[in-house]
Amino acid sequence: MKDFKDKVIVITGGATGIGFGLAKAFGAEGAKIVMAEPRENRLQKAVAELKKLSVEATYTICDVTKPDQVEALADFAWAWKGHVDVIINNAGIMVPHAPVLDMPIEHIEQIFAVNFYGVVYGSKVFGKRFIEQGTPAAIYNLGSENSFFHGTPLNGAYVATKHSVFAITQSLYEEMPDFIEVSLICPGFVVSELGPEENMQYGMPTDQFIEIAMQQIKAGEFFVVSHAYNMVPITERYEMVKRAYDKYAPRYEGDQQYHVRTLIKPVLEEQMGVNLRELK
Repeated sequence: MKDFKDKVIVITGGATGIGFGLAKAFGAEGAKIVMAEPRENRLQKAVAELKKLSVEATYTICDVTKPDQVEALADFAWAWKGHVDVIINNAGIMVPHAPVLDMPIEHIEQIFAVNFYGVVYGSKVFGKRFIEQGTPAAIYNLGSENSFFHGTPLNGAYVATKHSVFAITQSLYEEMPDFIEVSLICPGFVVSELGPEENMQYGMPTDQFIEIAMQQIKAGEFFVVSHAYNMVPITERYEMVKRAYDKYAPRYEGDQQYHVRTLIKPVLEEQMGVNLRELK
């Protein structure tokens, strides 16, 4: 989607950080912004700031861990202008760093509720309505550099949520009709309220990240990336996997014999009456 003028864009967790940066950037493109999160005072401040920039914006309170509130968010957004064109599933949290063996189960449940299930609920609710609406639309899900590698030590639950968002977003891409774009936004270390200020201050300035990301969003890329050095750990992970395969499961002629996607994809397409897109 290259032209966002007069498009209605819904952003969860949009009152601060990357979400608010995206709101300003899309607003500058002429989009109309719906912001949603649980903290009304933050929403009021963010909408007021957008209006100072001549961006038309509104807000509603929404806890993305509750499916009924995500449905209510969609109702609110469609009632505002009669259509919605983009959902950005941006809401995310961090939990205290801890080794896996010492990490409280409630912390793992809490972070998955927001970072993963919040994305799933937003994708399902808005995705179904986009199909019914029948016009070009987009679903942008917030992954992370941690979708590709283990970037943050002692933070296994957070990294696991971002690996999971990558998986569900790729599946969503393959399953949605061609008129609905699906992208995975993968910020690296960016200034935000996600962690303690004394740590987050060292991240890439938010506006710098947004400038990098918007070029890719407007180009319709699936992966929206930043932080060039990330190619080092990404390559290291790939090389580790490759060494294991080269040593214990090297390629051979006809090795696709048991490749599950080669075998099962056409069967599923026939059984379910779908035509799956390929991510390349």
